[in-house]
Amino acid sequence: MRTPLRHSDWLSSRSGGDVWIKVETVQPTFSFKVRGALNAVLRLVETGQSSVPLVTASAGNHGRGLAYAASAARIGLTVYVPEKAPKVKLEALARAGATLILCRDYDAAERQAKEHAASRAALYLSAYSHPDVIAGNGTIGLEILEDKPDVDLIVAPVGGGGLVSGVAIAAHGRAEAIGVEVEASCPFTRSLAAGHLVEIDVGATLADGLAGNLDPDTITFDLVRQHVAGIVTVTEAEIRAAIHDLVAEERLIAEGAAAVAVAALLSGRVKTRGRRVAVVLTGANIDPAALREII
Repeated sequence: MRTPLRHSDWLSSRSGGDVWIKVETVQPTFSFKVRGALNAVLRLVETGQSSVPLVTASAGNHGRGLAYAASAARIGLTVYVPEKAPKVKLEALARAGATLILCRDYDAAERQAKEHAASRAALYLSAYSHPDVIAGNGTIGLEILEDKPDVDLIVAPVGGGGLVSGVAIAAHGRAEAIGVEVEASCPFTRSLAAGHLVEIDVGATLADGLAGNLDPDTITFDLVRQHVAGIVTVTEAEIRAAIHDLVAEERLIAEGAAAVAVAALLSGRVKTRGRRVAVVLTGANIDPAALREII
């Protein structure tokens, strides 16, 4: 579903740029993840692979998007998910008809999902490290540039890198892409500094959708290194402030993972003065109790 690109007087005033918000929170699953999931499932149908059941690992939003797509194509789906994923995401996954298997954390979910695919004749579809998922995510960049061709910077959250990679490739030669990680889980920041994938200790974070290590076989590390202009990190306090201010100033609900790009502008981590900027607001699947506490 095509989503609005909405001008923000508030963010423009705070950051010194001309800032627009790409509102992915109005997707059918309230997250951009449905784009990559639908594109990947459509490709399976087109290539005659839709008879094979799917399995994935997800912090919640990819699983929900894939359940939406798999249900439409009548493909079975098993989702390995962290047991501490927000209740709102787990309940939505269950309603969508996916088989849920709870795991200790995202790293365990990813490992067990790949083992499931290898042992049970199922197809593993990564939340980020898959060409069709990345291409589906890239439609966000295409839409931004169709709606506002003079945008020169796109800022997007980074978990596994599938979103910022797709956006950067789609915007190549027209706009820079900058990714935003959280201090509690920043595998790209550490890995890019080292020049190779680095395993990190993952801390607790409001941005549950961005927490976890990278698959050792991921294709996104090289894509980010080649196409993304830079990665910055934000703190938990900055994420909380961004969630609060998005409600107060824009009347927009954002989960922690979605608010990080806004937090990067508010904190000055991304320099936007004099630039035309699009910020990707990726999802609204925050538990009501957490949102009430922040507000």
